[in-house]
Amino acid sequence: MVRALHTKLGLDLDVYAFFIRGSDIVRVADISRIERDEAEVLQGFQRPEIQTHVRGIADYLKQGNVLFPNAIILALSQDIHFASSRGSRPNGDEGLAQSGTLTIPIYEEGHRVAWIVDGQQRSLALAQAACNELAVPVIAFVSDSLEIQREQFILVNKAKPLPNRLINELLPETRSVLLPRDLSVRRIPSELCGLLGRDPRSPFLGLIKRPSDANRGGKAVVTDTAVVNMIKNSMSNPLGALAAFRSAGPGRDAVDVEGMYGLLMTFWSAVRAVFPEAWGLDPRQSRLMHSAGIEAMGVLMDCICGRVQPGLDSEIVERELRLVAPHCRWTQGNWEHLGLAWNEIQNTPRDIRRLQNALVQAYTAAGSRR
Repeated sequence: MVRALHTKLGLDLDVYAFFIRGSDIVRVADISRIERDEAEVLQGFQRPEIQTHVRGIADYLKQGNVLFPNAIILALSQDIHFASSRGSRPNGDEGLAQSGTLTIPIYEEGHRVAWIVDGQQRSLALAQAACNELAVPVIAFVSDSLEIQREQFILVNKAKPLPNRLINELLPETRSVLLPRDLSVRRIPSELCGLLGRDPRSPFLGLIKRPSDANRGGKAVVTDTAVVNMIKNSMSNPLGALAAFRSAGPGRDAVDVEGMYGLLMTFWSAVRAVFPEAWGLDPRQSRLMHSAGIEAMGVLMDCICGRVQPGLDSEIVERELRLVAPHCRWTQGNWEHLGLAWNEIQNTPRDIRRLQNALVQAYTAAGSRR
């Protein structure tokens, strides 16, 4: 039970501000780790803790009389109870918040009444340092919605060094609030990337690394960043293969996601069929599965689709890819037009651009001889 201020914000959500003993935060709140369940549904949102960061904070706290003004942000379930204080408001009170008593039940781990949205490293450090007397500020909103919790997690951490891959995987699961434009434009590519990695019909099934797979092992070899960039580049290029599936309107409703996904499935299924010896291997064994290869082949996708649409199907794409295949050195040999061995291509803007140009030039030259 703590003294708290109460107000309403956003979508009429209850928001509380209060102080709590530092060591009590992990007693009332769970950490919602990002992972996927057996049905491949994304759960949670928090990245693994950084042990060195936690130890550094804990060492600071153990010094004694320390200043700890940074608020922990919690999401609360409906199990909490707030009783407002009685009495008249003092003169000058604008009524922005109401004081009272907030009751927070303590449940066992995994079933607690709160989830840490921001401050997991600090909370773990506070528990390690056994800060029984240190009063820590907390801002908490009441919502059982995992979507809202994820959105707040992304927005709070957007200005911090939060891994782009973690943001990318969370974005498709956050649709109830309008996100900033720079995040919104990443949502569809990440959604398509997730579909490609989980669809049993997809050539990428199980091959795309995502943050939620960190502790699952498996055969994933392609970074999700490469796939997201490949899709994003095609969508943003006015002549890109995926740009044709966007209309002038804003938001997800202005995008034909199914159409985009169908085209990606057609193209990359053909890539697997034409380059079976290079498909599914570790990038150290195949530059086709390397970030440079994925992004460069995305540009070739734009070029092929621009030439043969409409009526695009896997058989047609395979025919077009076979024009380029004799010039490709994914697993051995030297790229003749690049002057590089197959494994010298790196994930740098310069190498990606050079590989893109080599593929497009080989395709254009072969096409002109037909």
